[in-house]
Amino acid sequence: FNLKKWGASQVAEDSRWAYGSPSDGNANFAWVQHSIHHLAPDGQAGFVLANGSLSANTKGEGEVRKKLIEDDIVDCIVALPGQLFYTTQIPVCLWFLDRNKASHGERDRSGETLFIDARQMGQKISRTQIDLTLDEVERITSTFHNWRGTTEESYQDVLGFCASVPTEDIEKQGHVLTPGRYV
Repeated sequence: FNLKKWGASQVAEDSRWAYGSPSDGNANFAWVQHSIHHLAPDGQAGFVLANGSLSANTKGEGEVRKKLIEDDIVDCIVALPGQLFYTTQIPVCLWFLDRNKASHGERDRSGETLFIDARQMGQKISRTQIDLTLDEVERITSTFHNWRGTTEESYQDVLGFCASVPTEDIEKQGHVLTPGRYV
């Protein structure tokens, strides 16, 4: 999570960097690409990353994100509120990746990405920390599963909360994955 000076030069030509060489200034996209490298052809992965991963264009991060989008591997992005973790106050996001958006008996989501903006959710449990309620977690997860077609419920975009966005619209936004731009 945002690790700096992680030794990128020692693995600069690594086969895991199919989407571009990650910066030594931030290991987030090294971690993401390491995980993708080890996914099965129908594999899926999820990550907690800093919100900067959604829009940063420094030191190649924007180029890696662009290639992930163009390869149609980004399945869903969830923006979460700050103060969820004891170790950092910053807001974070969830990335869900899927190598094959038409596998696993789900509806074919090729060329689409789901954005969920949950930044306004959460209840204060102390002066420095919030917690998502069970209802809020259920709303996020059911939205995701409805969109994927793994439930009997149908999915619908909800203004200010969620939107299923074609890849072309993400490209028009400069490959920025901030949910607030789309929902």
